[in-house]
Amino acid sequence: MNAAGALVLAYVSGSIPSAYIAGRMVKGIDLRTVGSGNLGATNVYRTLGARVAVVVFAVDMLKGAMPAFLLPAFVLPAAALGTDEATWWGLAFGIAAIVGHAKPVFLLWRGGGKGVSTAAGIFAALAPVPLALALAMFVAVLWRTGYVSAASLTAAVVLPLLLTVFTGVASPLTIVAALVCVFVFWSHRANIQRLRAGTEHRFARKKRGEGA
Repeated sequence: MNAAGALVLAYVSGSIPSAYIAGRMVKGIDLRTVGSGNLGATNVYRTLGARVAVVVFAVDMLKGAMPAFLLPAFVLPAAALGTDEATWWGLAFGIAAIVGHAKPVFLLWRGGGKGVSTAAGIFAALAPVPLALALAMFVAVLWRTGYVSAASLTAAVVLPLLLTVFTGVASPLTIVAALVCVFVFWSHRANIQRLRAGTEHRFARKKRGEGA
C-alpha cells in the first residue's frame, strides 16, 4: 500500500463520528448541540448513559489503535517491522486518526472530539504497559476530583514521563507522547479555564428534569 494512501485511510477511519452516530441512533439528537457540545465519551455518558458511552469510548480507541498497529505492515517491508521506522509509521498513522477525530471529514471538519481516547488507542497498541499505568492515574484523579478534564490532562503528562522510563527520552513513542500532551492541553484550553474558575462540570449523568 502507498504510504500516502495509508495516511488518508487512517484519517478517514479517525473521522468516523461514533458519538454523533450514537446520538442520532439512540435519541435522534445531535450531540454537538447538547451538554458540552463535544463529541466525546463524557458527553455521551451524561446524555445517553454509561452503556453507550463505553461503546463510543471503545470505538474511539480502536480508531487510533488499528491504524497504528495494522497499517505499518502494509506499507513497510517485513524486515522493517519491529524497528523504530515501523514505530514512527505507526505513530504517523495514529496521529492521522487523531486529526480525523478532531476534524472529521464526515461532519465537514466541524465538531470533532478532543482526541484523548483516540490517542489512548495509539499507545494501547504500541506501548500497552505505560498506557495502562497512565490510565490508572486517569482513574485515580477522576475518582478523587470528579473532573474528566483534570484526569485527561494528568494522564497526558504522566504518559511521556512513563515512556521516558520504559523506552528512553529520545524514543519515537516518548517524543510523540510529549507532542500529544501539548495537543491535549490545547484541546482542553476551555476546560482549563473552567477548572481555574471553579465552574468545570463534574463527571455525572444529567438527571431528569435538570436544566442545561
